[in-house]
Amino acid sequence: MTDTMQASAPITRPAADSIRLERLLDAPVETVWRYLTEADLRREWFMGGTDASPGGNFDLLIDHDNLSADEVEPPESYAAMKGAVWNEQVIRFEPPRLLETTFQSGKNGNVTYELSDEGGRTRLVLTHSGIVSGTGAQDFGAGWNSHLTVLQKKLAGETVRDFWALHAKSREAVAQALR
Repeated sequence: MTDTMQASAPITRPAADSIRLERLLDAPVETVWRYLTEADLRREWFMGGTDASPGGNFDLLIDHDNLSADEVEPPESYAAMKGAVWNEQVIRFEPPRLLETTFQSGKNGNVTYELSDEGGRTRLVLTHSGIVSGTGAQDFGAGWNSHLTVLQKKLAGETVRDFWALHAKSREAVAQALR
């Protein structure tokens, strides 16, 4: 178990309503694809719910309790969201290279996950476009940066002791990166 956390946020803003994050993950493309599409694996780094499949809908269940190795309480503003379900639509499903879905039941745009092989590792490029939330790039960037860090650590055989401490650091790093 490790409690080291990413201090910087590799994030860019390709358009006013979009953010882009990139990670190099210690797993083959097929494994990362499963972590994106299979609910039981997705819940280990992001949100569970139901599996994503071609042309279908799937659910994202908000429950971040399992993202920390230690028992930690979520911030009050996030605690109220626990148990909420967003019904998402699969827009593009091209295994194991490309997945595009709606986000927040389609209220805050689309998320595209692009996977490519780099010598047995996977380059993941995540683009969240069509963000209309007033909190915009800052909040979504902090969230994605935190969740992708959990995924990165999970695939490297490590853990995050306190997801919410990671999220707080991520907010600061994203704010700096998006200035």
